[in-house]
Amino acid sequence: MPKYLPTEHSSPERIERKVHLREIKTKKLSTIKLFWGDCFEGMKKHLDEKSIDVIVTSPPYNIGVDYNRYNDKMPRKEYLNWLGRWAEIVKNVLKDDGSLFLNIGSKPSDPWVPFEVAFEMRKHFELQNVIHWIKSIYIEHESYGEKIELNVGHYKPINSKRFINDTHEHIFHLTKYGNTELDRLSIGVPYKDQTNIARWNSGKKGLRCRGNSWYIPYKTILNRMKDRPHPASYPAELAKMCIRLHGVDKTELVMDPFLGIGNTAVACSRLGLDFVGFEIDKTYFDEALRILEGENGT
Repeated sequence: MPKYLPTEHSSPERIERKVHLREIKTKKLSTIKLFWGDCFEGMKKHLDEKSIDVIVTSPPYNIGVDYNRYNDKMPRKEYLNWLGRWAEIVKNVLKDDGSLFLNIGSKPSDPWVPFEVAFEMRKHFELQNVIHWIKSIYIEHESYGEKIELNVGHYKPINSKRFINDTHEHIFHLTKYGNTELDRLSIGVPYKDQTNIARWNSGKKGLRCRGNSWYIPYKTILNRMKDRPHPASYPAELAKMCIRLHGVDKTELVMDPFLGIGNTAVACSRLGLDFVGFEIDKTYFDEALRILEGENGT
């Protein structure tokens, strides 16, 4: 989802502090709460300690993304310090067995960002899993007597003699203690060879662990501003898979502190889970509200 840094060249401390709430009741009777305002202030004011089960979010990448109002080119040290202060607040509101799924991308000319962010998060969390969100992939392989040739997905192409196209992003699964139990088969995939798997307790459902490479493409768009009005949003399906991996049955409240156009909220609406999100940009906040109201017929 969205990436928000302070307006133009201001510091985070100068961000507007007013926080306004809009609430939506979903078709599955869950509650979506959307706050227009700064997530630093909003989390402190509106969330109780250890009240959040799952966080799926994507903070600014600090690689010069063209957001509606915000400067995505902070000095790297200042950016990492900002994320560290954010992590302290997040850790306080996350339950002891909660999960933080942190999506971080990069660009070919600046590939260090996800790794530097991971080391900053290491000061506050355990890195329990690393997931690779695959946006596009070409497969040419012979397996089980079948030849497979497949070219799927979309990515932002580059014209370069130095770099190859970047077709994936990182999702860091962060927890407080590194021992949060997961519902791995909730996003499991069928065994390629079904022979005798019923003999194994882990194979009775006919599913195996998906692993940490998730192919989730963007929908094809004809008009960027109309079909994808935010320059750095992830698909709702990605958020849905993260939540299901943590375990829907043990999830009461999900949060996205960088709401953007609301794809994590959309995932919660479809799963019937309560959600709270914060968005500092009024344009993106209004778009998230429009999408969620349309999703739920309100």
